[in-house]
Amino acid sequence: MRLLLLVAATASAVVVAPPDDSLVIAGRAFRSRLLVGTGKYRSQNEMVASVEASGADIVTVAVRRVEKPTENMLADRIDWSRVWMLPNTAGCVTAADAVRVAHIGRGLAAKLGQTDNNFVKLEVIPDPKYLLPDPLGTLAAAKQLVEDGFAVLPYCTADPVLCRHLEDVGCATVMPLGSPIGSGQGIDAAASIRIICEQATVPVVVDAGLRTPADAARAIELGADAVLANSAIARAADPPNMARAFKLAVEAARLGARSTFMPVSDRAVASSPMDGLPLDYSYKG
Repeated sequence: MRLLLLVAATASAVVVAPPDDSLVIAGRAFRSRLLVGTGKYRSQNEMVASVEASGADIVTVAVRRVEKPTENMLADRIDWSRVWMLPNTAGCVTAADAVRVAHIGRGLAAKLGQTDNNFVKLEVIPDPKYLLPDPLGTLAAAKQLVEDGFAVLPYCTADPVLCRHLEDVGCATVMPLGSPIGSGQGIDAAASIRIICEQATVPVVVDAGLRTPADAARAIELGADAVLANSAIARAADPPNMARAFKLAVEAARLGARSTFMPVSDRAVASSPMDGLPLDYSYKG
């Protein structure tokens, strides 16, 4: 009972998050390290509720899928004074097409009140079966968009060399895939993602293939600065609850990583002191 009272008395003094742990992309600070998408939901109500439950500060919108009714919905249903739009070039198969759509996306953000929004999630995907991004097309489009004044967040394969090249041309982040988009296979490129995180001088956002909140936590534990989840939330049986689960997983993993994990030992290490035991319990085998 005394121990319980001590825990209760000190609980209010526990710091549940670092005082300044903002995610900074292209000079703009964000509180949440979970980015979410707006596609694949069964209804607009589910999408809006999921965005709110996620606590995300950055919300992606596929520019190619935005028509006038959708644009009105985006303006009416999402509070763009609270969240930052990340237009994406999903559906583009060439670098030239992605550059054109990125400019349209910047115009869309301006229409919704974000006149200073120059962000774009760059996707160049010519492969219709596995939806793997084209590394050469992505690099070419990224270089052009940086020259055009965009903060480029490129979706790419988990290739450490490619990520270095994307940084070199001025990308604001790198966004390696965990596994093929929408596959729900989790993170099958852990070794490469760890290297990318170790080498990167810009934020690393793991995108695609996530299925469970544990996958999101794993990405953060590998060293990623943030994760992006869409299908994992939208295709869940209860998207708003899944969005909240991802939010909590990312927060917990980030807090754990900032606290520094205990070292790994190849043998057991007693959690209670063995000194002063009345009998010798040492193994005599």
